[in-house]
Amino acid sequence: MLNFYYITVLRDPVSRYLSEWKHVQRGATWKTAAHVCDGRPPTSDELPACYAGEDWAGVALADFTACTSNLANNRQVRMLADLSLVGCYNATGASEPQRGRALLASAKANLRRMAFFGLTEFQRKTQYLFEGTFGLRFLRAFTQANNTRAASTGVGEEVRQRIAALNAPDVELYEFARELFQRRYRAQRQRERAEERRRLRRRRWQRERRQRKQYRSFLSRVWRRGGGEEGEEEEEKEEDEEEGRGEMGEEMGDGTTTEDYSSQVVRW
Repeated sequence: MLNFYYITVLRDPVSRYLSEWKHVQRGATWKTAAHVCDGRPPTSDELPACYAGEDWAGVALADFTACTSNLANNRQVRMLADLSLVGCYNATGASEPQRGRALLASAKANLRRMAFFGLTEFQRKTQYLFEGTFGLRFLRAFTQANNTRAASTGVGEEVRQRIAALNAPDVELYEFARELFQRRYRAQRQRERAEERRRLRRRRWQRERRQRKQYRSFLSRVWRRGGGEEGEEEEEKEEDEEEGRGEMGEEMGDGTTTEDYSSQVVRW
């Protein structure tokens, strides 16, 4: 039986928005996206087009932000949330703030339930969490690419603030995701360190047991040379009991408790 998991990688909302704008400016469209919700696509009244013609190539940033039906707005919240909660793309049933709050709460809940998600600004930590969650190893280390198209747009701080305000739900979701991501990262590190301590204790216990066994073997040989055979059976019994205590201690661990997100994942 196969197990499927939804995973995602989130990005800083302003950088993501600027990146999509540059993508659309070069002629990209989302014409093949059906946007099906509750079994049907949105009507043209529910989701008006932002442009006429084949594409929106060459669009200025001011025009891109001015279109209220632009799906670049708060895309991360919308793609993580259950749109059925707000009537899909029909915005007549609730005010925009109400829709935004409902979608944001849904996106946070769905993100929390995901066994794994990553952040583009933390590539190495994202790789570390993915490998720890699914028990897999990448052949190459992730690289942090900061020289992106969004970083080279050269927009001013005032424009960035306007984009952040336009994408306020995405901004709040991202702050939530960053905090959750760091908690999961710390929990994974704690589990890893606890496992390493258990391995070290196990090796130390095995080494000490070998040393005690060698010493008892030496005493046994000395005892036999002196003509005594009593006590050998008792020594073997004590050794078996000691081995059982060591294994029991290993199973109990060191008492470290962490939030085990990887318990959601079926190992295969």
